[in-house]
Amino acid sequence: MVKIFLDNSATTPTDKKVFEAMKPWFLNDFGNPSSIHSFGVKAKNAVEDARKVVAGFLNARSKEIIFTSGGTEANNLAIFGTVQKLIDDGRKPEEIEIITTEIEHSSVLECLKELEKRGVKIKYLSVSPEGLVEPRNLRKIINKNTALVTVGYANSEIGTVQLVREIAKEIRHARKGLGIQNRYPYFHIDASQAGQYLNMNVEELGVDLVTLDAQKMYGPKGVGALFVKDGIQIKPMIFGGGQENGMRAGTENVALIAGFAKAIEICRKGETLNLKKGLSLATTKEAKRVGKLKDEFFEQLKKFVPSAIINGPLSNRLPNNINISIPGKSGEFMVLQLDEEGIICSSASACESDLGSSRVVKIIASKSDATKEEISKRAEGSLRFSLGRSTKSSDIKKLLKSLQKLI
Repeated sequence: MVKIFLDNSATTPTDKKVFEAMKPWFLNDFGNPSSIHSFGVKAKNAVEDARKVVAGFLNARSKEIIFTSGGTEANNLAIFGTVQKLIDDGRKPEEIEIITTEIEHSSVLECLKELEKRGVKIKYLSVSPEGLVEPRNLRKIINKNTALVTVGYANSEIGTVQLVREIAKEIRHARKGLGIQNRYPYFHIDASQAGQYLNMNVEELGVDLVTLDAQKMYGPKGVGALFVKDGIQIKPMIFGGGQENGMRAGTENVALIAGFAKAIEICRKGETLNLKKGLSLATTKEAKRVGKLKDEFFEQLKKFVPSAIINGPLSNRLPNNINISIPGKSGEFMVLQLDEEGIICSSASACESDLGSSRVVKIIASKSDATKEEISKRAEGSLRFSLGRSTKSSDIKKLLKSLQKLI
């Protein structure tokens, strides 16, 4: 049976061109970028060339890019790095505040839970029933102790795209009003899910720190990057040989970094941008194509599965994201049933698959008038289908028929 892979938010297959770009750095040009001989110099040049590609993708400068082992490490570095710099400068943990949302990825929330244990105060912005933050709510809670605002650009489960530019405006307004020194609070976005489809121009977005993850955009697993705007001061978490301009010690993985750069070049080739009301959707051919497939699914859904609930917004949504709930059904069991039908999907974030139901869906369902039982059933019955380059219209038709059959 030919499998239909609809779990691209968890990971994407490595593009063949990306794989070819990596091979020489495994087999022939395997030098350490810190070595001064010809093998080392060639490897160092490859890393710096890749850094230029990532910087160009973000409209940033090469020195503002730090390569990491992936999105999780980049998020950790942004959050812990900000707090530790303040502590080193003499601020007590209880004098530091961080603002986030209720629906962040676990690689953000678990960092914040740990910092909370150490005395740092964490404030959680509420979201709408569609998972959207109201930017103006920041005015009520930013104060002189606020060190960081961290918000996911696009939610990995329900696809909600936050109004990042509007949030940035509120942060700038707060800085000006409070006379906050040293550019605090910093604004960090986790853009792991956004790289393929959304505007990544850091100047237009107004952000200070940005997380990227190669495996979400047809690059290899095990490599990512953190954009740190010039002038933003954070402390490293890993110490050693002083690589990555002293911000991330350890020999750079040249092959993965080269693959990451190639993946970016492929993903964003020939794009144009449509900037509107703080939301910046990339109008690449691929974004339009998967967006049409997503719309096709939602249009037909009620005909095939009248009991289904759509989780997340219909607009302000990643073009490849479909998330629905079938109340009374087990999402996890349906994932296994669909697997037998040849359809690969998920019921929640891969990093939280042991929870038994979708935490994010439970949160947005609680914003409605639903009862506790209805909220629980909606979360337990959630299914996520994330489309990709291989997804065809025939795949969507098969998915709908398979759902009808199983339900």
